[in-house]
Amino acid sequence: MHVISSLKTGIGRLPLGASLAAIRSGIVDTIYPPRCLACPEYTDTAHGLCPACWRDTVFVSGTACVKCGVPLMGEATAEDLCERCQRHPPAWDFGAAALIYQGAGRRMVLQFKHGDRLDMVRPLAAWMAAAGARQIAAADIIVPVPLHWRRLLRRRYNQSAELARRLSQLSSKPAAVDLLERRRLTIPQEGMDRAARAANQAGAFAVAPRRAAEVKGRNILLIDDVLTSGATLSNCAETLRGAGATRVDILVLARVAFADSLPI
Repeated sequence: MHVISSLKTGIGRLPLGASLAAIRSGIVDTIYPPRCLACPEYTDTAHGLCPACWRDTVFVSGTACVKCGVPLMGEATAEDLCERCQRHPPAWDFGAAALIYQGAGRRMVLQFKHGDRLDMVRPLAAWMAAAGARQIAAADIIVPVPLHWRRLLRRRYNQSAELARRLSQLSSKPAAVDLLERRRLTIPQEGMDRAARAANQAGAFAVAPRRAAEVKGRNILLIDDVLTSGATLSNCAETLRGAGATRVDILVLARVAFADSLPI
């Protein structure tokens, strides 16, 4: 009775459906208190971060590379490129990232990717939507980086496709989660240098024949979870350009912090 009575305050003027939803939500939060997205600590609200993980999460804010989203230091402008994108221009046009892939940001990506944490889609996509407002506004269609069917069977879902679907809902831009196909199973790229990553991804992607007409003359927004060297996204962008895309932008959940520390 205490839970129900405490929920009555402030909802008396709400529509009946909204009142019932508020009561139901309050009961659920009382029985199953919300936990931090990045650790087991309890939080005040669902889909939030505890104070420690909030401090340990590096959101990309301020000036960032217009191509890859890595933060820029000093007197950089909103149209500047990082040193790595100047030396090795990626195949896409513009890009953004929501988080830096370290600390709590890295933990969240790994839990979402490998831990069956589909409950994380909404908050993660919301952060991406805020970071990539420019790219979303320019997009005609939102396309995720695909998984090979064998890897999809093992993971049970494509995390990039789930983010693309949610971004589509938030933006009202259409998503085509099966537009790109991964034709070849690539090996894990950890420890590979730039050349090896590019070779590993070469010829791995293709536009699904039944969706080819949707690419020509369109602005495509590519979605992925993590941007490291950019080999995967560049291969996807080249595939889309080969099918007639006018512009290809990228939006990722997390960006490896200091790309120039990666092997060239």
